[in-house]
Amino acid sequence: MKKSIHNYTAVFERNENNGYTVTVPSLPGLVTEGRNLDDARKMATEAIECYLAGLKVDKKQLPVEGDIASIRLSVFA
Repeated sequence: MKKSIHNYTAVFERNENNGYTVTVPSLPGLVTEGRNLDDARKMATEAIECYLAGLKVDKKQLPVEGDIASIRLSVFA
């Protein structure tokens, strides 16, 4: 099975526990958290992979945000 890489912008916001809450505007309802930026980045990557896998199972079209072959993570601090 051929795999493709999709590009999504993740928004990291510091939360009240001094960790980060992560949302992905192109993937409605996707929210995750991490204890620090590294943890939040890992959690965001896993959450995006799970979200896309769920869309594939439901035979829904994958959202496309851009043409760059990577996951772009944007940090607003």
